[in-house]
Amino acid sequence: MSGIAKSFSRMHGCRLGAAQAVAAACFIVSLTAATVLAQPPDASAVIRQIDALALARYDSIAGFTVTEHYAVFRGKDETHPVAEMTVKTTYKRETGKSYEIVSESGPEIIRKFGLHPLLDNEKSINLPGNVQQSWFTSANYEMKLMPGEPQQVNGRECLAVAITPKRKAPNMIVGTLWVDVKDDSIVEIKGIASKSPSIWAGPTQMMRQYANMSGFAMATHARAVSNSFLFGQTVVTIDYSDYQIQLRTVK
Repeated sequence: MSGIAKSFSRMHGCRLGAAQAVAAACFIVSLTAATVLAQPPDASAVIRQIDALALARYDSIAGFTVTEHYAVFRGKDETHPVAEMTVKTTYKRETGKSYEIVSESGPEIIRKFGLHPLLDNEKSINLPGNVQQSWFTSANYEMKLMPGEPQQVNGRECLAVAITPKRKAPNMIVGTLWVDVKDDSIVEIKGIASKSPSIWAGPTQMMRQYANMSGFAMATHARAVSNSFLFGQTVVTIDYSDYQIQLRTVK
C-alpha cells in the first residue's frame, strides 16, 4: 500500500474511532438524562416549595385590584344565570379585602342570601389575622405527592398533590392541588368542602384555576356546586379579570 493510501487509511480509521467515541458519549449522556427524568420528584422538596411560594406571595404583594364577575345557575342550566354580580375587589396587605358592587341582577333573595354572603366570607377570610389560616400550605393541610407521570392541566404540565385540611371549614378543601412541574406554583385546586356551610346544604364541590401574574399565582376562574333540599342544585362561577398588582418595595 502506498504512503498516501496508508495515511488515508490511518486518517479514516481515526475519524471512525472519533465518531464511535462521540456516539458512545452521546449515548451515555442521553442514558443519564433519561435516568434523571425517570426519577420521581422529591415530595418533601415540592411541599416545601409550595409553602415558600405562599409566603413569598404574601410578603411581596402590597395590594391589588381585580374585577370579579359572579354568576348563579340553577338546576342543569349553566347557560342562563338566574343572578349575576360584578364586583371591584381591592386587597391591601395591611387591611385585607374590600368590595365595591359595580352591578347586579336577578332575584333579591338570591343576591342577598347567596352572593352577598360570599363577599362577607371572603372579607373575613382575608383579614390580616386570618388570611394565613386559609393558605394551601402544609401548616393547614396534610399534603401527599401523588404517584404517576405529570399531567396536563390548563395547558401546563403539573404534579398532583393530595390535600386534606387539618381543620374543617367551608373554605377548606379535601381534594387535589395541581402545581407546575417547573416551579411548583399553583395551577388548579379541585375537591369538596370539608364542612357544609349550612345544615340545609350538602357537600360543596369546589374548583379554582390560577395563572402566573407578576410572578405569583392569581385566581382566574372558580366554580362551586352545591345541592340543598330547598333549592336543588346551585352552581356559582367567578371569573377574575383586570388585575392591577402592586408589589412591595424592597428596602
